[in-house]
Amino acid sequence: MPSKIRCSLLAFLLTSIVIVMLQVPVSQASEAIVSVELYESSANVGQTFTVNLTIWTVQNLYGVGLTLKWNATVLRLENFDVRFGELDGVLFNPIYIAENLTLEGNYFLSATSTNPAPSFNGSGNAAKLTFRVLVPSETTLDLQTQLYDYPPPDRDPRISLPIAHVTTDAVFHGVIPEFSSTPIFLVFLFLAVLASILVKQIFRMRSRQNLLVDSKTREYTGRP
Repeated sequence: MPSKIRCSLLAFLLTSIVIVMLQVPVSQASEAIVSVELYESSANVGQTFTVNLTIWTVQNLYGVGLTLKWNATVLRLENFDVRFGELDGVLFNPIYIAENLTLEGNYFLSATSTNPAPSFNGSGNAAKLTFRVLVPSETTLDLQTQLYDYPPPDRDPRISLPIAHVTTDAVFHGVIPEFSSTPIFLVFLFLAVLASILVKQIFRMRSRQNLLVDSKTREYTGRP
């Protein structure tokens, strides 16, 4: 009996390990991602740049909640374009947008599809944001998200449940504009020429003063 029990336990453990090994790749492959997508990670002070809030490889999506935070002394939000129901977006119409607003250093967006819209599967943008760089500094674009599924008819109670996903932030750098070397060279050349002219004028003035002093000295001493 002990030998049979040990064999049964070993078989059970081996079966469990195989099941876990088979399930882990599927879970990782199907996990949704919500990310801050930067076209460029830096821009000059005074320039604008665009950010996409993108949802990747999601299944059975029916509701979205997003909060984006940043340093308001570094960036100013100029425009926010909701992409729900668009060709490059997520969710299907009809869509109810519960929240779409900005406060200092924060952007809030939440929406859900409504009957008879189907659930969304795939990848797309939730919003496209345009920022202006205020100072040469760094800020994190911190994204907080909630995703909700479409409840199947046999779910009791029939409510939407959260969809497991990964959220990725981004870091942006505001920089001081670089000046071309050509204007600097021209300014330097102009200053050099101006300095040369001034030196020559000073030299001529001193020469004239010396001649005048020498002439006065000869008159006073009676020397020829």
